[in-house]
Amino acid sequence: MPDEPAKPARAHAAAADAKGSSNAPLAELLRPRTPDEVIGQQHLLGPGKPLRLAFESGVPHSMILWGPPGVGKTTLARLMAGAFDAEFTALSAVFSGVKDIREAVQRAETVVANTGRRTILFVDEVHRFNKAQQDAFLPYVESGTITFIGATTENPSFEVNSALLSRAAVYVLQSLNDDEMGALFDRACASALGGLSFDEDARARLVGFADGDARKLLNLLEQLGTAARTAKVDAVTAGFVDSTLSRNLRRFDKGGDAFYDQISALHKSVRGSNPDAALYWFVRMLDGGADPLYMGRRIVRMAVEDIGLADPRALEISLQACQTYERLGSPEGELALAQAVIFLACAAKSNAVYMAYNAARRFVGEDGSRPVPLHLRNAPTKLMKNMGFGAEYRYAHDEEGGYAAGERYLPDGMPDVHWYRPVARGMEAKIAEKLDALREIDRKARTDAERDG
Repeated sequence: MPDEPAKPARAHAAAADAKGSSNAPLAELLRPRTPDEVIGQQHLLGPGKPLRLAFESGVPHSMILWGPPGVGKTTLARLMAGAFDAEFTALSAVFSGVKDIREAVQRAETVVANTGRRTILFVDEVHRFNKAQQDAFLPYVESGTITFIGATTENPSFEVNSALLSRAAVYVLQSLNDDEMGALFDRACASALGGLSFDEDARARLVGFADGDARKLLNLLEQLGTAARTAKVDAVTAGFVDSTLSRNLRRFDKGGDAFYDQISALHKSVRGSNPDAALYWFVRMLDGGADPLYMGRRIVRMAVEDIGLADPRALEISLQACQTYERLGSPEGELALAQAVIFLACAAKSNAVYMAYNAARRFVGEDGSRPVPLHLRNAPTKLMKNMGFGAEYRYAHDEEGGYAAGERYLPDGMPDVHWYRPVARGMEAKIAEKLDALREIDRKARTDAERDG
């Protein structure tokens, strides 16, 4: 649990103790002590914004803080306790039960009876509590014994009981953007990393790895600081970042080189449209004791990587070959796998799907987590509709030709991309014609909209 429930303490005192300890994690050492020190969440903490007004009111209220990891949910709860001179008790829904809830409430009752001070009860990952556990808070929230602050990474519309949800304001926290992550990076370097310097590539790499998660960024910096001191490095480069942070993620092949060389030869023979060579390497591997189902998995991979939508039958035939082998076993089932190998070698080839997928993965891996545009979000609950989810969405089936001309489906601010580039072979030649026609429709619709606007 993030805090020891048996010994509640004032939030500002606990934070001060952490900041005074050289052994405290970097994320704790840099935890903000006032709302003005918080990086990010300006849509909630800026002048005149909801949480800023809550701090200024002097009157705490129950709330749900909904957002991804590392965006300040725990920090905001602690700051609330400090701002209102309240006891701060924390529970983790991962480790706590109804008994822990009752004990926390009893302490709150004792505190208010002895000192008149209220208690803020912070429940991390509240979505992990079941209905009975969530219901246990209700009478104490209603009586004012506790001010409830729940933190969740999941949609509270689905994960928090409606009774509890109706008694708490919902605040949506956002991942930190690159500028905010950069400000946190600079704060950490200036106050806690002992003069360690980072070049621009290293800085960009770390911000990208952290992906809007402040706690993750600080943990990565802490790891790098330790590694740099050990290696006696004063200036961190992108190469040092990669070698330090990837060291424990590397995987090594356990099979012999000959085995993987033969797999490579099979794959290249299929790609090169040589059915005889593909069959030779397939049989060579079976004769050498290769697991036929392992071979089947590789055949499915070839169908997607080297044929794709040029002939969608390739994937279907490959999957059916694996199912046939599972039903018949050896040696009868091996014939179905051989049939798939020959079909793949003879089929029209395209790596357009493979290339598009890899391009998209590279982009996403280097980019931040862009929010889903409001008009594309699902809105099955009243809360979500009130937040604008699904507003102005155009239902393609109701549009002329079943196509919403000019509509955008990528995140706001993201440039248009064309990762999927069909080849002029097989079925993909038809797909290319269709996509070209749709893009021309979009171009005209957007031109008309700009002219009319």
